[in-house]
Amino acid sequence: MDLRRVAASQERGWYLKLMAPNVKGPGYAWLDPSRLYCHPQALQDCIKNLVQPFQDEAIDLVAGIDAMGFILGATIANFLQKGFVAIRKAGHLCVETITQPYRDYSARDKVMEMRTDAIVPGLRVLLVDQWVETGGTMRAAIRLVEEQGGVVAGVAAICIEDSEGGCWLKKHHKWAHCVPPHLMPQFNAHHLDSFQAFEAKRGVQ
Repeated sequence: MDLRRVAASQERGWYLKLMAPNVKGPGYAWLDPSRLYCHPQALQDCIKNLVQPFQDEAIDLVAGIDAMGFILGATIANFLQKGFVAIRKAGHLCVETITQPYRDYSARDKVMEMRTDAIVPGLRVLLVDQWVETGGTMRAAIRLVEEQGGVVAGVAAICIEDSEGGCWLKKHHKWAHCVPPHLMPQFNAHHLDSFQAFEAKRGVQ
């Protein structure tokens, strides 16, 4: 699929078909969402869709989750003209931090951290990650914000799957993602019809 030949349409989430399937095996995520960032209109439309539910919300700060959440989070912060803070995997920040253990989508136990001088009590934070599969990473980020007295204004990602963790997030927090309802079964099944274009290009029968 040639990025230069893809024309933007009015259909919400048209750009999701730009995402590429995993070709490297089970040690990797099931698709590459970042491919849509290469298309300028796709990135703009993605950001607009993610911020639309929060237009009437008071947001003081945007937090992006390590690592791909940095891209969307910083872009959203720029769009909203707000500050940005990175929530990182532990061991990368050389300042005082607060930490939180979590289990990610691959069932690996990890620790995330963020600086302690970015959030004050009452600060309203929009949390952004690239994808939410099991919800473990996002819930850990929520705890980091709330333990410092911050308020989670909402959570945003390209897709928040209908997993147990994803449904918990949707129930307890204002949320936004880019997937139209009719496509959610494909996303929950981890196989998109749009993958056929990539398979054809590789000669997969």
